[in-house]
Amino acid sequence: MTTSVVFAFVLLFATFVFADVKKEGDVLVLTEDNFNEEIESNAFVLVKFYAPWCGHCKSLAPEYAKAASMLAGENSLVKLAKVDATVETKLAEKYNIRGYPTLNFFVKGKSIEYTGGRTAEAIVEWVKKRTGKAITEVKTVEAFDELTQKDKLVVLVLSKDTLSNEYKTLEEVAMGQDVPFVFCSDPKMEEKYKLASGTKVILIRKFVPAELIDFVQSHMIPLVVEFDEETAAQIFGSKIKWHVMLFMAKSQDHYEPYRKILRDVALEFRGKAHAVIIDIDVENHERIIEFFGISKKDCPTYRVVELEDSVRKFKPESVDFNFEAIRTFVDGVLTNAIKPYLQSAELPEDWDKEPVKVLVGKNFDEVAKDPSKTVFVMFYAPWCGHCKQLHPIWDQLGEHYKDHPEILIAKVDSTANELEDIKITGFPTLKLFPKNSDTTVQNNS
Repeated sequence: MTTSVVFAFVLLFATFVFADVKKEGDVLVLTEDNFNEEIESNAFVLVKFYAPWCGHCKSLAPEYAKAASMLAGENSLVKLAKVDATVETKLAEKYNIRGYPTLNFFVKGKSIEYTGGRTAEAIVEWVKKRTGKAITEVKTVEAFDELTQKDKLVVLVLSKDTLSNEYKTLEEVAMGQDVPFVFCSDPKMEEKYKLASGTKVILIRKFVPAELIDFVQSHMIPLVVEFDEETAAQIFGSKIKWHVMLFMAKSQDHYEPYRKILRDVALEFRGKAHAVIIDIDVENHERIIEFFGISKKDCPTYRVVELEDSVRKFKPESVDFNFEAIRTFVDGVLTNAIKPYLQSAELPEDWDKEPVKVLVGKNFDEVAKDPSKTVFVMFYAPWCGHCKQLHPIWDQLGEHYKDHPEILIAKVDSTANELEDIKITGFPTLKLFPKNSDTTVQNNS
């Protein structure tokens, strides 16, 4: 068979395979059946994994659709797609989706974490950065000066050989960062720009890629950043996983003095931890305040948090809001001298009255790890749609085993209770604690 005939059959087959892809506006709707084909047949695909009940997903949807239309209008090679992770559970598991919405950018089939903003313009800007030239060229010092007025941080590349291995490595570094990398051939550049405190320009000659990435990551976010939907992706997508978080109302008189203290702390730990302010008067911040077990009457207050595969929170014994007290506390956390704070709700008086027992942090080990019983526990979040669907089934299970004293069916609100040796990364999570055993069995179905 000739090459042209083979190619014709390939095209014919592709037509049948790809014709089934559903679109909503300019957004591709992907399923387990068509996911791989679309990822492999398009050079660039941004995929949104979402849940229909998720409030943040609903807020993102119109911006995401607008971004898809903007790119389609430019005949861009970038496609925007979405996956309902509550239906396409195997895809969600394959790509380790732990929260909604999660955006992954696929470049020639390889997945890259999306770290951009949540507006249409921010999405388009982010994908263009990763599909065009990683390092853009400006011809003159004047053009570069104009660029530095627009961006808080610019990485200036000084190189006489743009074909060198060093330059290619730098391009790879630039591709993964959210700051502009600029090459300028104007000989005046090297004379005019020098490294100085507060400068927006970095001069790069010899470098170690890993060190450059760390430097950019630690400087691309302001010393003190205010938490909102736009900055959240930068903060929590950073390779720096430690955060000093101040909870207070921006309208309070002592906001600026506290911010200055936090800035001094941030300067002390730059490259190790970010400093973040959560304005407690913003309605959208209620859930994150609740997550930390903080009420508005406790504020202003602060926490240190580590965001790895699971979350570790650190709470000062007393809130002395001065530089030395906060510096000492943060240093103690980073050097493992201070243990994580484990949040626990108060134990209800009637915790064991119903067939499904209510567990909190304070009674969990005593009940769940009782060697005389087999205990089956549901870890849930009150806002989780899947958990709400499971609750009546869990109640039925409790009713079924209520007359079996050696078996307990229980539940834990994981947003209000934390356990030292059990890390919950998704909801609902079901764990079985067998009788006379130190092992735990997790239900992954």
